[in-house]
Amino acid sequence: MTTASASPTRNRRNRRAEILEAAARLFAARGFHGVPIEDIGAAVGVSGPALYRHFSGKDALLSEMLLDVSSRLRESAVTVVTTSPGPAESLDALLAAHITFALEQPALITVHDRELGNVPERERWQIRRLQRLYVEEWVTVLAELHPSCPAARLRAATHAVFGLLNSTPHSAGELPARRMRPLLHTMARAALTAAVKDH
Repeated sequence: MTTASASPTRNRRNRRAEILEAAARLFAARGFHGVPIEDIGAAVGVSGPALYRHFSGKDALLSEMLLDVSSRLRESAVTVVTTSPGPAESLDALLAAHITFALEQPALITVHDRELGNVPERERWQIRRLQRLYVEEWVTVLAELHPSCPAARLRAATHAVFGLLNSTPHSAGELPARRMRPLLHTMARAALTAAVKDH
């Protein structure tokens, strides 16, 4: 395939990513129902109707946004678990990857928390399935590190740590990322250690 023939596909993919990013910022700031399609178009320099070349509507845009991030998180976790030399290294890498996401994508965290109920049922089921699979990657690693700890406790601890890490829409502005990153890592590690102690 020549560079020229590949360019339209690549440009379309880049434009879709640009639209999703702009929509995430707007939905986080004003809510899904508070953002008309025209405002999303204006944020990326096109007319509102032109967005329908990329998405069938706002519902489809929101669905793809949350499906995409859920899929990327799960794929990242699978890569970490399958390439790390051991469970301790896997856990550190899982924490590092999730912290990077939390610091770089606070708008997506806000949109997920507030707007998942606006995603059509079929896509919402897919998003929740991807999220469950993501959690289980963490539980598998933690179970290797703490084999005597019940899986239910490890799963609950994982969800609690996600709550801590996903607080960045509220907490990250207090410190620069270079200081927030190690703080979140230390706190998450401490929370997991406490969860498996004296179970």
